[in-house]
Amino acid sequence: MTTLTIANLEDTERLGLSIGRLLEANDCILLEGDLGAGKTTLTKAIARGLGVEAMVKSPTFTIIREYEGRLPLYHMDAYRLEDADDDLGFEEYFTNNGVVVVEWAHYIATFLPSQFLRLSLKHIDEFSRELTIEAEGEHYQMLVEEVLAQW
Repeated sequence: MTTLTIANLEDTERLGLSIGRLLEANDCILLEGDLGAGKTTLTKAIARGLGVEAMVKSPTFTIIREYEGRLPLYHMDAYRLEDADDDLGFEEYFTNNGVVVVEWAHYIATFLPSQFLRLSLKHIDEFSRELTIEAEGEHYQMLVEEVLAQW
């Protein structure tokens, strides 16, 4: 586990771009953090790193939004699924040759793959955040090393 301080919006965007450029088919990014911590902002930057040209919006009410880029991006928001026990077909997205970014991932923990990159954002002040990076699996550990080398 690694912890970084993200000083401003530009750092968030730079980090997301770097991650997005390195992602491969079937990669899974889990985003955690309080409301307004920057999960959707980070997702937008990851999308740009994937070559997504469409405007990325929070999928809070739609649960999943799909975008085309170098790889398909499946952006999920599990916030409203806190008590959902039903199988809503999430597993299909994790093996659909795209990249899945899940905000509030802990709400659908039973449906998540065993290997992933978890990014947890915590407010420090109005502009800066503490980012905790957890890589589950060798692929994600190597991805984190490459991102940190560019940081």
